[in-house]
Amino acid sequence: MNPSPALNEAKAEEAIHFLNELLQLLPGGVNSPVRALSGLERRPLLIESASQDRVTDLSGRSYIDLCCSWGALILGHANPRVLEALASQLPKGTSYGITSRLEGEIARQVVALMPSIELVRFVSSGSEATMSAARLARGFTGREVIVKFNGNYHGHADLFLVQAGSGLETFGLSSSAGVPQGTVEKTLSLPYNDLGAIRRLFADPNLSHTIAAVIVEPVSGNMGVVPPEPGFLELLRSETERTGALLIFDEVITGFRVSKGGAQELYGIKPDLSCIGKIVAGGLPAAAFGGRREIMSYLAPLGPVYQAGTLSGNPLAMCAGLATLQAIQEEGFYAELERKCHLLLDPVEEAIFNSPLPIALQRVGSMFTLFFGRQSVRNLSEARECDPVLFKRFFGSLLDRGIYLPPSPFESSFISSAHSDNHLTEASEAICAAIHSLG
Repeated sequence: MNPSPALNEAKAEEAIHFLNELLQLLPGGVNSPVRALSGLERRPLLIESASQDRVTDLSGRSYIDLCCSWGALILGHANPRVLEALASQLPKGTSYGITSRLEGEIARQVVALMPSIELVRFVSSGSEATMSAARLARGFTGREVIVKFNGNYHGHADLFLVQAGSGLETFGLSSSAGVPQGTVEKTLSLPYNDLGAIRRLFADPNLSHTIAAVIVEPVSGNMGVVPPEPGFLELLRSETERTGALLIFDEVITGFRVSKGGAQELYGIKPDLSCIGKIVAGGLPAAAFGGRREIMSYLAPLGPVYQAGTLSGNPLAMCAGLATLQAIQEEGFYAELERKCHLLLDPVEEAIFNSPLPIALQRVGSMFTLFFGRQSVRNLSEARECDPVLFKRFFGSLLDRGIYLPPSPFESSFISSAHSDNHLTEASEAICAAIHSLG
């Protein structure tokens, strides 16, 4: 039941007051920049509660959630199975700083679902997983250079905060204040999906044999959903194998999202190391990295590469993740998720076809992005050519209709198993109406 108008108004005033207080306590009033809704002419949402496929803000207004905690909640909010696991664990303790049985149980699931992972280590965030994987690659190979791709986000560790480049001339330029130039001088960022740039890189013997690892989002989720071009991942695999570099798949988003075994199963590519997060913790703060036994054995306490974390393997995150991984392995889970995607997006494709505006809908599994101003996007340069004004109007139109999308044109939206057919139909109609209003 919707609150009365008077109550809504009172709650709205309370939310504004609280936001003003947050602005005095948190930088920008938020704990992660994208939540500020910068440039969208909207106040940040302040969430009071969430259930299944909806979130409810402090003013009492409810939204169909197509962000799903940035993809982590493949089972939706407050999933009963996850809640039951957490309720069972809470009386047993929230943190040990000592290894628990849960760590072994979820590790067994991860190794079974991703055969490229023979040993796995759990950490507390995706940033920690990618940073540790890069350090391990350097320690294992005895090399220093890390290669990444423009538009791929691997967390906020210093070594990844480099400017997008078109080639070797932009080797190691810092993209953030506070990151010393020396920290990124061994990091190179190349255009995503550019097979020619990869060939030129590995054709240089003076450089190719200094590369410790190539890290890549096998499906980009952080410039919007951009799938790999045919041959892109295959070339990375063959060239890293040929030159002795490691291939790291950053599957923090795609792991267990685009298929049960992640993007590496979907595309049939076996990386040396994988970073997983979000879904693996069932929406709690945890992530992991893992790979071939001989590489992971370089990690302390077995080897010389140091990594540690007080809350690594936190029992709450482990039990939530275990419940989630068990749920996604049930018969028909991904087929049902695919059906829900078609229910939401098939009408949207028709609306795009009938729109006079160039709009691209790009989807891999249950992650998707609408790009405004282009009919396709294959790299960061093309993503930046999209129209931010159209996106702002689109986002605002949907928010006013009670549909919440990630508040950035450079992000992925997500569908969960908790999205009801009625709410997907409602969201689809709202998206189609918003597209029509733009034209």
